[in-house]
Amino acid sequence: MPIIKSAKKRVRVASKASKRNAKTKRNLRSAVKSLHTAIKGGSKDTQKHLKKVQSAIDTAAKKNVIHKNKAARKKSQAAKAAKLASSGTKKTVAKKPSAGQQAKKAPAKKK
Repeated sequence: MPIIKSAKKRVRVASKASKRNAKTKRNLRSAVKSLHTAIKGGSKDTQKHLKKVQSAIDTAAKKNVIHKNKAARKKSQAAKAAKLASSGTKKTVAKKPSAGQQAKKAPAKKK
């Protein structure tokens, strides 16, 4: 336990912030899960769930719980998944191959 007054205050402030951040993360995760269950269940209200996910992502990014680039990526992924679900096709969102899985290029020819 800290002895110095300012260190005691930092403990109090950090605990409040961690509770606040945990609540924001929990809201984000629950919104994303509800979107995925709506997509898997073939629900018609995927747009409503998508709007909640985008709002939760924006809130988390605004509060610096997640990075702004991660927020943009997650919003894009959610929109893409919702669009595929609403179009009625059974396509899955394909992932790009990682660096280890990509085909090796032949070395350039020397002149």
